[in-house]
Amino acid sequence: MNYLKYTQYIYLVFGILFIYVGFTKIGTAESPWLNFIIAAVAIFMFFFRRKFAKKFDNNANK
Repeated sequence: MNYLKYTQYIYLVFGILFIYVGFTKIGTAESPWLNFIIAAVAIFMFFFRRKFAKKFDNNANK
């Protein structure tokens, strides 16, 4: 279960990717808002998983 510590960073990578795609769509006729919403959710999930992992580690150490 050591891999769960690293899966939270996948959310961060996808958040950055969707922000990049959103900024590239600003100059085109396509709407970038869906990409920005997905990026916001991915970044929120990164912080949520990070907090949950720390809480899990603290409970395991007791």
